[in-house]
Amino acid sequence: QVQLVESGGGLVQAGGSLRLSCAASGRTFSTYAMGWFRQAPGKEREFVAAISWSGRTIDYVDSVKGRFTISRDNAKSAVYLQMDSLKPEDTAVYYCALAPFASGTSRSAKNYNHWGQGTQVTVSS
Repeated sequence: QVQLVESGGGLVQAGGSLRLSCAASGRTFSTYAMGWFRQAPGKEREFVAAISWSGRTIDYVDSVKGRFTISRDNAKSAVYLQMDSLKPEDTAVYYCALAPFASGTSRSAKNYNHWGQGTQVTVSS
C-alpha cells in the first residue's frame, strides 16, 4: 500500500508564494513519476505539473509555466511544487499523485494510481 501526504497549502495574497510538499511511504514502486493536479470548486480536476523518476522530464500546464517549479528528492521519496506569483485563479485543492512509470510523465489522471488527500491553496486578490 502506498500513502501520499501533501502539506504546505494555505492562504496567500496574489503575487505571493507557497511551497507544497508530498511525501510517499509504504510499498512504493522502484521507479515512478510524480504529478500535481488541482481541482477548483465546480471544476474538473486538472493537470498542473509532472516529473519523471530521473527528473529529466518535466511538464507543466501552460497556465503555470514560468511561475511553478516541480522538483523531487528520491532519497526522501518526496516531490515538491514551488508556486510563485500566485493568482486568484490558482485557488484549488492540490493533489499529488504517483504513476508507476520507469521513465517519462503523463498529463492523464488515469495513469496515476495513487493519490494524496489534497491540500487547499487559496489566493486572495
